[in-house]
Amino acid sequence: MSKAWKHFKTVTYHKYLVAKGCFAIGLYKQGILHDISKYSITEFRVGMKYYQGDRSPNNAEREDIGYSTAWLHHKGRNRHHYEYWIDYSLDDVPGGMAPVPMPDKYIAEMMMDRIAACKVYLGENYTDKAPLDYYYKGTDKAPLHPYTRKVLLELLEMLAREGEEQTFRYIREEFLRKVKTGTKF
Repeated sequence: MSKAWKHFKTVTYHKYLVAKGCFAIGLYKQGILHDISKYSITEFRVGMKYYQGDRSPNNAEREDIGYSTAWLHHKGRNRHHYEYWIDYSLDDVPGGMAPVPMPDKYIAEMMMDRIAACKVYLGENYTDKAPLDYYYKGTDKAPLHPYTRKVLLELLEMLAREGEEQTFRYIREEFLRKVKTGTKF
């Protein structure tokens, strides 16, 4: 089987899992549109070339040339990535850049994305604690707005502690309800 076909299957399975999660929490449009840019030539070409099956091809490209062209393309088009929410700051901050709060519906989609990525790459070794473990392997040091960090960590800990069914119910019935009533982003 060619790398192109294997990459297509991996991306499509990931997209399916995110859509399934998004549908379970009531984010239908986001579930359908999630990661459409992965099928663009800019991102798909990298995926074909660097496909390995057990991790993101973007990391392999990064190791090869020092950065990932696919990731640079992807993060600017997909609001469920915290990197999308970094802007120039008018305050005197180091580097002149600062994270802004992610809207709740994109935090929820980011949760579904992390769960799906862990399921794809870990396969039968996946547990509901895996997305939290992934967070502690790097995202905990990432430039997230304090609100985004707090909510993401709370949801990841809930998933690890209470499982998918309870966490999805909470996201659907309580967390995202704030969005519909206008009480939060």
